[in-house]
Amino acid sequence: MDDGRILAIDIGAGTMDVLVYDPARPMENAVQLVLPSATTLAGRKIAAAGEQRQAVFLHGNLMGGYHTTNAVWAHLQAGLAVYATETAAGTVHDDLDLLRARGIVLTDDPPKGAVPVELRDVDLPRLERTLAAYDITMPDTIAIAAQDHGFSPKSSNRLFRFEHWRRFLVPGSTLTDHLWRTPPAYMTRLVAIQRDVPGAIMADTGPVAVLGALEDGRVRDAARDGACIVNVGNQHVLGLLVRGEELFGVMEHHTEAVDLAKIERLIGRLVSGAITHDEVFADDGHGALTLDTYRALTPFSFVAITGPNRRLAETLGWCEAAPHGAMMLSGCFGLVRGVERLREREANAG
Repeated sequence: MDDGRILAIDIGAGTMDVLVYDPARPMENAVQLVLPSATTLAGRKIAAAGEQRQAVFLHGNLMGGYHTTNAVWAHLQAGLAVYATETAAGTVHDDLDLLRARGIVLTDDPPKGAVPVELRDVDLPRLERTLAAYDITMPDTIAIAAQDHGFSPKSSNRLFRFEHWRRFLVPGSTLTDHLWRTPPAYMTRLVAIQRDVPGAIMADTGPVAVLGALEDGRVRDAARDGACIVNVGNQHVLGLLVRGEELFGVMEHHTEAVDLAKIERLIGRLVSGAITHDEVFADDGHGALTLDTYRALTPFSFVAITGPNRRLAETLGWCEAAPHGAMMLSGCFGLVRGVERLREREANAG
């Protein structure tokens, strides 16, 4: 029988944050882990092979790139061989022809002498062993969040990612719309994770981080009238205009491409409703969108900042949002809240 516990896993570029939620205990007493992300570990292993002048063989599943992708390009630039299965190669780029042209050899057979590097965002058996060492059993419900640009082999993944936002950010949409029993087929990273963790509820990490920030009392109270919540992650900056849990606008950029002055300008224009998609995309971001219904409202002046790099924007607004005393677990708290909302929605629909 399901005891109501939820294993929430929020996968970022730098860390994989884990929460074992138990409704019978205060959230503050829940088991919490902040672990290196899988892409961090894979990137380190590729770099270590490079130091030994060894070829690498990528296998396993498609996963998030970033550290892994950067390590692969560095490996090739150093004149070292990279082999990969087609599935694992999708981690580096969706366009397999481009990968071949850049020197990656696609093969299912591990070449002799190449260092094997297994790719997958979630190694559930490994996590289960870690928890079991502390007498913690695996919950029946698992919810996992990750950032997914979507499958776009021949076009800009930034544009493709923002087309996803246009599909889901419509009048009346909520943060919970970014959780799925079955994720959209084009979100190949989420599909791959669910292949490794069958039955897991999947989510977009940015919206659930904002959903988790609403667990902070000051943010929740302000959001009743409307707020802009900004998640400054290790790779992405996401600003969302919310009233309660309803969405009115979005701005998505890359953390490495911004500083305080730029974030202040972008968030100021988002709050005013004046921001345009083109200005963000031209600056190497994903884009921006505000609903016409927002422009008819009084701008949401309260700004809350969350995320591991929140200090980049600490003068912009309320920077001490710490739901249940743990800012780094915002995404996990959002997953728990989102699962509860998803179940309520399904119960009402049934």
